[in-house]
Amino acid sequence: MARRRQGRIVMLLAALCLLVTLAVDRLATRAALREGQARAEVTLRQTVNALEGHIRRFEALPALLARDDEVRDFFAVPQTAAGIDSMNLWLKATNDLAGSSDLYLIAPDGVTLAASNFDRPDSFVGESFTYRPYFTDALAGGTGRFFALGTTSGVRGYYFGSPVRDGSGRVIGVVALKIGVDDLEAAWRSAEYEILVSDPEGIVFMATDPTWRYRGLLPLTAERVARTEASRRYAEIALAELAVQRASEGRFALLSLSSGGVARDYLEVERAMPEAGWTVHVWLDTAPLRGQARLTVAATVLLLGVALSLGWALWQRRARLAERIALQAAAQADLERQVAERTADLTRANEELHRMQADLVQAGKLAALGRMSAALSHEINQPLAAARNWADSAALLIERGEVARARENIGQILSLIDRMAAIARHLRNVARKPEEPLKVFPLAPVVADALQVAETRLKASGHAVQVDLAPDLPLVRGGPVRLQQVIVNLLSNAADAMEGRAGEIELGARAEGGEVVMTVRDHGPGVAAAIADRIFDPFFTTKTVGSGLGLGLSISYNIMKDFGGDLRVANHPEGGAVFSVVLMAAGRAEGGMAAE
Repeated sequence: MARRRQGRIVMLLAALCLLVTLAVDRLATRAALREGQARAEVTLRQTVNALEGHIRRFEALPALLARDDEVRDFFAVPQTAAGIDSMNLWLKATNDLAGSSDLYLIAPDGVTLAASNFDRPDSFVGESFTYRPYFTDALAGGTGRFFALGTTSGVRGYYFGSPVRDGSGRVIGVVALKIGVDDLEAAWRSAEYEILVSDPEGIVFMATDPTWRYRGLLPLTAERVARTEASRRYAEIALAELAVQRASEGRFALLSLSSGGVARDYLEVERAMPEAGWTVHVWLDTAPLRGQARLTVAATVLLLGVALSLGWALWQRRARLAERIALQAAAQADLERQVAERTADLTRANEELHRMQADLVQAGKLAALGRMSAALSHEINQPLAAARNWADSAALLIERGEVARARENIGQILSLIDRMAAIARHLRNVARKPEEPLKVFPLAPVVADALQVAETRLKASGHAVQVDLAPDLPLVRGGPVRLQQVIVNLLSNAADAMEGRAGEIELGARAEGGEVVMTVRDHGPGVAAAIADRIFDPFFTTKTVGSGLGLGLSISYNIMKDFGGDLRVANHPEGGAVFSVVLMAAGRAEGGMAAE
């Protein structure tokens, strides 16, 4: 009877253990997937920000060039060989300064008249691009955007197209610009995730695994293939579907990919980029996540087994103790000895349990440290990539014999190195989008950050900056990152104006009614009256050829207009130019909320 009862208890305990194990497995798996999804979404957000930043860096340039008088005149008159040669050289110089892949001018009939790559075997000159949407959209008066594999160069790129209009508003040509994506894609291959970017038809054109390129994540229907072939987006490359099977587990998007006879399971997060027409996908291999869940289950089963064993031992001990007390009172001493031994066993088991818990906590700390290191490495990779670009450009300039410009590039590299030393303190500002919303903030920290960014340039010029900010300045309205860009640009221009002259650059700020006026004064030759009205126009510059595109003050002026403020210039009575940055002061209510 007793044995039958014990058998039923064992069966009940076994069933309970099985239910607990299944429940823990489900909870641990969902927790591991939730943690993996959170990490993948961070990578997704960083990847989308990097792609958007890369595109926005160049998206305004075609429209600015389309309004340039030299470009308008080129389309307005019949082209001559000398005129085309001159425009080819101008486009090449502009393209090199901008850092884009290719820059070219297309006639209304779709034929390329001039291009920055005129001297390369894969030159666009003479090529017809009537089939490209970025050309047809621009020719219709809009802004063209398109991603494709170059039919002439065989190189992937993102294309912009802007219409060139004559005085009557008629479209007389198109300015086209191409930017590459290979460097961005190469940076992904060091990550622990699989990253893919697909077009509106679901076809992958960027991926950490090159074999996934030009493969469809969606069924390649006849309509999708026809639309892709009509635009010649991928030239003559044969398209195929990626062997993906999708599933879901609660709120988690899961998929299985078969490649080379091996199937791998991934957790997927994705985000659309509407302006570019792209969708960014981040895939995380679920094998490590499920392995982590299995470890949790194993630890739980182990702890449960220990607890059940201890419980069973205690139950058995009580039964034996009652029997021995009833049968033999003389065995009391021996029974107490056994109790002491069992207590010692329990103490050792508890100590072992605490040690295992401490080991798990330490493992969690090490995992968090690894994730933090990976994030910091990703942030440092961006200025490193920029430094590499400057170094490549410097090497090219040295080969051309342009030593002075090469020194400027080396100075930029040194500035990036100094900037990386402050990555930890400025990580939050670096991660913000360039087009940040207007907010209320104090002016002094923005000035301090701008001085740090411009430090290398100012040291090279040999000019110090005298800062005089009123102590009780109200909060201002705008964008701190873009305002920092304006201040850095004005300090750089002041240093250029004082080249070969002694004196300090003076930076001050004061409150005037409902505004805060910040001034930057140099001790240079000042601004001539003949150019004062044009100094904020795009591509207007008094610097020597090759020293800049003349966009800095124009961009700064537009930034201040976006803030609802102004950017003005005047000559100081004692000599030199004074640039005044006018910012809207925040109201008392807004200032109180910002302080809170």
